[in-house]
Amino acid sequence: EVQLQASGGGLVQPGGSLRLSCTGSGLILDNYSVGWWRQAPGKEREGVSKIDFTDSSAGYTDVAKGRFTISRDKAKNTVYLQMNDLKPEDTAVYYCAADRSTLLLEVRTRQYFDAVDFWGQGTLVTVSS
Repeated sequence: EVQLQASGGGLVQPGGSLRLSCTGSGLILDNYSVGWWRQAPGKEREGVSKIDFTDSSAGYTDVAKGRFTISRDKAKNTVYLQMNDLKPEDTAVYYCAADRSTLLLEVRTRQYFDAVDFWGQGTLVTVSS
């Protein structure tokens, strides 16, 4: 069975850091583009960051640029999202996803989300003092 396991969320104070992990089982993540989306209560799911399978190039949306870094650990079959300088508006459930094609962080339609190959279950990040 193919699964993506997202972990690493928690409660952190503003200005703090967290590292999220997305670990694959039943699939080799190095063969997939892997991305992170987040969804805050009452808001649409929005793209955060991705790493492509072709050349491991990274992409970020404006919410992540300059603060978040995505990376792969091939040996651990895991993709990480290092999040620094966290703000209360970063509070959300963070989901990882994997697809054999380039992920489109800017797309927010249900049709697109349903077409993505695999989704993890989400991990909650709460930024609060």
